[in-house]
Amino acid sequence: MSAAPAAAIRLDNVTLGYDRHPAVHHLSGRFAPGSLTAVVGPNGAGKSTLLKGIAGALKPFDGRIAIEGCTVADVAYLPQQHDIDRSFPISVLDVVALGLWRRIGAFGAIDRAARARVGEALAAVGLEGFERRPIGKLSGGQLQRALFARLLLQDARVILLDEPFTAIDPKTAADLLDLVQRWHGERRTIIAVLHDMETVRRHFPQALLLARRLLAWGDTADALRPQNLLAARRMVEAWDDRADICAAAEA
Repeated sequence: MSAAPAAAIRLDNVTLGYDRHPAVHHLSGRFAPGSLTAVVGPNGAGKSTLLKGIAGALKPFDGRIAIEGCTVADVAYLPQQHDIDRSFPISVLDVVALGLWRRIGAFGAIDRAARARVGEALAAVGLEGFERRPIGKLSGGQLQRALFARLLLQDARVILLDEPFTAIDPKTAADLLDLVQRWHGERRTIIAVLHDMETVRRHFPQALLLARRLLAWGDTADALRPQNLLAARRMVEAWDDRADICAAAEA
């Protein structure tokens, strides 16, 4: 990674959703440069929606998302595995090489140098020699390792991870968590949607507790107090998915 300063992300009264129905409601705050933050909350709390908004894949209904210190092009986004079409006839080499798109272009040729870099990234995640394997032949853990290899090649200053350790074997989860910790040591700004509270408490110093609205954001031990988790569950259970966007004053 270059010596460029770490990036920060600012949310100003942001509302995100689908078909004019909000999934994240009037959210304000700031992810500090080089921070490592877990986004937690009950199912349906808007966690994945928030990541899509930061990644630029979803335009806010209201408010503003600002990435300070870099552009959206320097943001790497890992979606959930079920969002990936594993039936598409593409090899591990091609998937991982997408991490080089800023250098070779979306339709650029994968030359010898690019192949070498892909091989190095695969070796770093324990998939050396898997270049020609179709992604449909990979286990869940192997696919996640390949996707992390792609993130390695992107060399982004902001990394967004949507449930990166879900439905994979413990060894793979531990290896990939070590990689996340390495990125954190390199002062990248990392935001991960997670469900395993033990992992969050042990490895993520910051937490954002979301229940369509912001419940808590800051030091993990403070944000994940039992009363906050209970309030988040109750708030999501009471939420009307058909609700329209409402006006709310900025905090």
